[in-house]
Amino acid sequence: MSKVTVVGAGNVGATCANVLAFNEVADEVVLLDIKEGVAEGKALDMMQTATLLGFDTRITGVTNDYTKTAGSDVVVITSGIPRKPGMTREELIGVNAGIVKSVAASVLAHSPNAIIICVSNPMDTMTYLIQKTSGLPKNRVIGMGGALDSSRFKCYLSKALNANPNEVEGVVIGGHGDTTMIPLTRLATYKGLPVSQLLDAETLEKVAADTMVGGATLTKLLGTSAWYAPGAAAAYVVESILHDQKKIVPCSVYLEGEYGQSDICIGVPVVLGRTGWEKVVDFKLNDAEKELFEKSAAAVHKTNSVLHEIKAL
Repeated sequence: MSKVTVVGAGNVGATCANVLAFNEVADEVVLLDIKEGVAEGKALDMMQTATLLGFDTRITGVTNDYTKTAGSDVVVITSGIPRKPGMTREELIGVNAGIVKSVAASVLAHSPNAIIICVSNPMDTMTYLIQKTSGLPKNRVIGMGGALDSSRFKCYLSKALNANPNEVEGVVIGGHGDTTMIPLTRLATYKGLPVSQLLDAETLEKVAADTMVGGATLTKLLGTSAWYAPGAAAAYVVESILHDQKKIVPCSVYLEGEYGQSDICIGVPVVLGRTGWEKVVDFKLNDAEKELFEKSAAAVHKTNSVLHEIKAL
């Protein structure tokens, strides 16, 4: 019997729980929120679709009762305030650091063997905070940003190619931020062909630029952060882990020399399996990509330094 807890029953958390249930990723999904009735209501609403959609997963909603999360294999943390128009992910750090740190401690008190997936923004810094304060081995703390950014990259690539998005391969590494993520256009392919052979440089640059502001574009349109793709991306990471799929997925993980970086959580390709992330995959970046990655890491380090300033570490 497998069990997943999703903390935070807002749009992203509820979408994640819904995708997990619909795809029968786990036998049980617990949706937890601090606001009375929200998790219970959304869980009940989802359960009423079980016979319509044909899934057997049991979904339970609870208000701030972490005892109901006991024995979770994976915990997804979406807690915190979302971005508003014009707001950067970094501006959220002061509020969300306290929330994320408390949530991680609460879930681990009842599920000490759980793998934690961090969604809360600024995602790389919140993942780093969990890594530094939870006492978990590094393979059991994962930020899902790269999975989301890569799905957006593939979406924009498929539009430019007028192709089936499921036949496009593309990877985004670096920080999960509008100016720090790095869509690796050089390595993107369509049916095995490099997209650089199919799209001109100007088009590829636009695809990369659209990817980098993918979240901000949606925030401007919606008036709040996106949720369908972020929720699905978190569920995708959970499924890769629980089903031991050994997929290579870009995730924010703690580096100790890989890609030339240490003491940082930042997006790199990793193999996901039943124990969490199993190894970092070296994509052999060229000089230009290495320079971009170093700049991205410097920006994430700068954001991480705020954790010391606010005494979260």
